[in-house]
Amino acid sequence: MTYKRRNAILTYGVLALLTAVVVFPLLWMFTTAFKSQAAIFPTPKYIPWLGFEPTLDAFRAVLTQYRSQHFNAFENSMIAALVSAAAATALGSLAAYGLTRFRYRFGPLRNDDIAFFFISQRMLPPVVVVFPFLLMYRYLGLLDNPYSLALAYTFFNLPLAVWIMRDAFRAVPREIEESALVDGCSRLSVFWRVALPLAAPGLVASFTICLIFAWNEFLFALVLTFRRSQTLPVMIAGQATELGSYWWIMSTLAMIAVVPMILVGLATQRWIIRGLSAGGVKG
Repeated sequence: MTYKRRNAILTYGVLALLTAVVVFPLLWMFTTAFKSQAAIFPTPKYIPWLGFEPTLDAFRAVLTQYRSQHFNAFENSMIAALVSAAAATALGSLAAYGLTRFRYRFGPLRNDDIAFFFISQRMLPPVVVVFPFLLMYRYLGLLDNPYSLALAYTFFNLPLAVWIMRDAFRAVPREIEESALVDGCSRLSVFWRVALPLAAPGLVASFTICLIFAWNEFLFALVLTFRRSQTLPVMIAGQATELGSYWWIMSTLAMIAVVPMILVGLATQRWIIRGLSAGGVKG
């Protein structure tokens, strides 16, 4: 066996192992959603995720018995995620364009230092600032509101948007913008009509990544919302009560939460790859 063949076998073996680690929990969740309450804890006679009779009892309970509560959580997650992703991408695009087309100086700080300052905010543990946010939101009367939650998500997703869009604008040739300026376009018009369309993959990548981060966020949704503005992650965790964990309901809700993001990721995969790789190669 040649070295190249052994290397290929090892590589594909590691990839297969990592794929199994990622897919297996999803398989377990999928099968649990179609189990009856009695089949959640199986006897040793059969394999847990194979030997059972599928049923739609959990889906009926989610769509009928708890319909209003679960629909409200889904709507709150959708509002918070979409609004924050759109706001973070819009503001991040403006900041990133400025960092790539103008020179700033704040004392010893330059453009690259400012960009690093943006992304360094993601290194801050959210638990450090969640209680200051709680006190501030309580003082301003913003608690238990999905749009207020979207505002918090915007602040935390903004560094990601700035960093992604900064690389996207770096890949846009300056000569095209200079030609538009010579033809009489203003700088804002150049940004809107020239730079943004050319940086469209970065926009899609930024929006999608911010959307997924906001959709899956748990800590701020737990602290800043209550019953009226509860999101799906908090709703799913709430199925574990003092009477036990409703695994079949939790799995069904998890499927409802996971499937939209999987579809979004599959639909925008090509754009995400192009957007994240923009600016990575010069020349």
